Amino acid sequence: MVQETNLVLWRKIDEFDPGKPFTPWAFGIARYQVLSNIRDHGRERLLVDSELAEQLSGVLEIEMERLDDYRVPLRTCLGRLDEENRALIHRRYFREQSIADIAESVGRTNGAVKVALTRVRQKLFKCVSQQLKMSEL
Repeated sequence: MVQETNLVLWRKIDEFDPGKPFTPWAFGIARYQVLSNIRDHGRERLLVDSELAEQLSGVLEIEMERLDDYRVPLRTCLGRLDEENRALIHRRYFREQSIADIAESVGRTNGAVKVALTRVRQKLFKCVSQQLKMSEL
């Protein structure tokens, strides 16, 4: 289902207006793909009916819009980290390296890497919270 939706998104990319947010456009297409799939497999036993799928997609869209509100402050806060902490975050969350792999590559124990990640996440949380408060003013 995800692969089919990705193909449809790829085929319809010319219809996307770059002046508008991508997420609502993509979710609209994904919603129609899910509903189409439910319709096409209507006789089969499904775990999700069209009404539930519609409700879930609405909730998910709202949550994604909230997530968009965090992106700019998070980028700002990531930019404020020192190089070592930024590299740690990059390895763990962008390259999806395990704690053990990171620890081995930086010559630290797993526990030390976990503590360092916890501290960096706390810094990022505090910074993003402050950025969001400032943007509300």
